Amino acid sequence: MSSIAGQKSGLVWAVHLSAAVLVILWLFPTVGLLVSSFRTADQIATSGWWKALFPSQQNLTLRTAAPETQVQADGLFVIEGSLFEDGSSKVITVWGTNAKGIDSYQPGDTAALRRGGRLTVQADGSYRLEGEEEFTGRRGPRVFVTAEVPPEFTLANYHKILISGGATDNMAKAFFNTLTVTIPATIIPILVAAFAAYALAWMEFPGRALLIAAIVGLLVVPLQLALIPLLKFHNGIGIGKGYLGVWMAHTGFGLPLAIYLLRNYMVGIPRDIIENARVDGATDFQIFTRIILPLSFPALASFAIFQFLWTWNDLLVAMVFLIDATGETTVMTKQIVEMLGTRGGNWEILATSAFVSIAVPLFVFFAMQKYLVRGLLAGSVK
Repeated sequence: MSSIAGQKSGLVWAVHLSAAVLVILWLFPTVGLLVSSFRTADQIATSGWWKALFPSQQNLTLRTAAPETQVQADGLFVIEGSLFEDGSSKVITVWGTNAKGIDSYQPGDTAALRRGGRLTVQADGSYRLEGEEEFTGRRGPRVFVTAEVPPEFTLANYHKILISGGATDNMAKAFFNTLTVTIPATIIPILVAAFAAYALAWMEFPGRALLIAAIVGLLVVPLQLALIPLLKFHNGIGIGKGYLGVWMAHTGFGLPLAIYLLRNYMVGIPRDIIENARVDGATDFQIFTRIILPLSFPALASFAIFQFLWTWNDLLVAMVFLIDATGETTVMTKQIVEMLGTRGGNWEILATSAFVSIAVPLFVFFAMQKYLVRGLLAGSVK
């Protein structure tokens, strides 16, 4: 019955289910970064991002105001205030006066302190510390509280790394540096590869087959093998420490795939179109610009996606060919690596930086993904 038209076999449903599971697994870390980027450090430390919409419990160590703020009232020395900042929505569920008994008292209870005095703490964080003798010391007594914190989302993380961040936190400059590297490193190989692919597809010249074979062979050569020789060459001609050097490096490493992909697509264009254009007197350049390029847009877009994603997420090539001790040309991948050393415990800053880094590739991919499969399958079916 599975072969009857209109019915799908169990294998088809298994493929669909597997694809859905893979999509969910890939989306999980992305959604986690997005949610964590809007959370505070305390919330990230106490609960996972999947609990961001629910209240969380936090154990806090706070202090009352310093003894210098005490006043006399009805023969008692009194210190009053709030354990929380103004406008806080935290609610105390239990509290204590030492680390071993953080749940000894309920809100509204009064506790006798070892150094004298009585402390009363309310659910909203307000307290009253009173005693018959004057309080001394530089700081007020510690209070251990367990507070229920409602869901909270903030844009402070984005403000910090994009606007107010220092030399090690400012991702805005690294963002524009990455664009400066990525856009030319995507456009240049497309322009070069388009001309080369047309010549290999529709122009007859000696050694064309050997050249195609050499390009296919370059597809499997690891770029790490060429890093040191290419860097020495760049330093020799004076482009080894700037944007031009990294543009040329990305162009060289991306050209084999670009030429191979575009050539396969152009070969699949009907020969009658090319021959009719030549009969009408069109030159090779006119055929290339007015016929081949418009028809090859899916393949061009497909390679543009690959090249953009590769150069945007690249760290190795940028660290080798974009040498800068002042940080003026630091790209986002290198900036995040540096932040792992300086802010290894600030997960809210790292999550925000990571999501800023992947936001542009996500937009580019979803905006142009309809051309991806068409370009990859170019030339596979006649």
